[in-house]
Amino acid sequence: MKWWDVRLMGAVLMGFLLVAQMLVMAEANLIQQVSRYNQTQEVAEHDSLVKSLNFWWQKGRLGYERVWPKMKFGWRIILGTIIGFFGAAFGTVGGVGGGGIFVPMLKLIIGFDAKSSTAISKCMITGGAAATVAYNLNMRHPTLEMPIIDYDLALLFQPVLVLGISIGVALNVILADWMITVLLIIIFLVMSSKAFLKGIETWKKETIMKKEAARRLELNDDASDGAEYRPLSGDPTIVTQPETKQSELSEVSIIDNVNWKALGVLVAVWSIILGLEIAKNYSTTCSVAYWLLNLLQIPVALSVSSYEAISLYKGWTKIESKGDEGTDWKVHQLILYCACGVLAGVVGGLLGLGGGFILGPLFLELGIPPQVSSATATFAMTFSASMSVVEYYLLNRFPVPYALYFVAVATIAALVGQHLVRKLIKVLGRASIIIFILSFTIFVSAISLGGVGIADMIENIKNNEYMGFEDLCSADA
Repeated sequence: MKWWDVRLMGAVLMGFLLVAQMLVMAEANLIQQVSRYNQTQEVAEHDSLVKSLNFWWQKGRLGYERVWPKMKFGWRIILGTIIGFFGAAFGTVGGVGGGGIFVPMLKLIIGFDAKSSTAISKCMITGGAAATVAYNLNMRHPTLEMPIIDYDLALLFQPVLVLGISIGVALNVILADWMITVLLIIIFLVMSSKAFLKGIETWKKETIMKKEAARRLELNDDASDGAEYRPLSGDPTIVTQPETKQSELSEVSIIDNVNWKALGVLVAVWSIILGLEIAKNYSTTCSVAYWLLNLLQIPVALSVSSYEAISLYKGWTKIESKGDEGTDWKVHQLILYCACGVLAGVVGGLLGLGGGFILGPLFLELGIPPQVSSATATFAMTFSASMSVVEYYLLNRFPVPYALYFVAVATIAALVGQHLVRKLIKVLGRASIIIFILSFTIFVSAISLGGVGIADMIENIKNNEYMGFEDLCSADA
């Protein structure tokens, strides 16, 4: 029995060792397979991560390709001129410049690439805005004894607007077109909706005023002056407002009508930042000097806007176009408005549009009358747009002959548009026309620019083109 027991125990032990060996071999094989699987997964995940990173960023890779068609007379120039004329006329009246119409026209009809179209659009905005400012320099506020351009309002917004332009131009180089398209659609639809609602509110207020004037005329035959249209102060809670003959929308001497001190400060800020931009162009991109010149723009712009904000908060000055309501300001309001000024500049430089697309609706929300809102937004936009033109010129982003031609078109259109709309306001007695023009221009810009951007994005996806960030340091200056 013992012998069989030993043999049985030996057989069991041998069987156990055999099974154990098989299990060890199976486990080793399993571990090897798992290891291979994990390595495959890691490689796949790594490849996926690399592909994702390559989509967003490739060092030294530029998706931008410049397209400048030859300048020759033909149907493209004729159609582009017509569209540009109406775009400039509507854009300058609304105080937004018209860039949302210029850019699709320049790209789809004339044949420029997207970023060159943006640059030429800025040239057109500058020409139209400068002509509008010249037209408004001797115009008066519709209800108060002051210029139609609110220089204190410009002092608060224009310096930070110019600062935002520098940021926007840099982002225009860095961001891909589809990123700009998404941002554009969101901002424009919001601004258009807000402007439209403000237009309806102002229209209702004007209707109340006209009915009140008609009622007073029936009660008193001598009250014929009361039946005349009185432009709105901008606050929907105020139905009437005392005015004098001097406060009617009329022309006075430019020397007496311009706030030369405020204008001098604004020109000084513009000149200093322009000088920094020019100096930056002669430095190596992304060098220490390059970034230092960029950072120096911040104290220049913020010092002026901050001083104006403090003056408003302390009551040393006021936004005269708001009347007595222009004296009560909160700290968070002033910070928010300055931030909106920077945002307006960033959007303007990024999209090749006027900062008025944001400033116009913002001024209306502040209770500024439509005429003053349009004039002041255009005044501030002249500085910011001209800054963009200089920066785009330094980046060699547009052909000069084309730019000069379309600047002439925009200048003439701006003067014609201002004259016709002023006459129309006097005939119809409704300044809300300006607000509806503003809303319409922004909405058309959202549809046209958004549509073009989406079409390009789909085409780029089909062609498997690079759609990530551009390399600012490798950009052609």
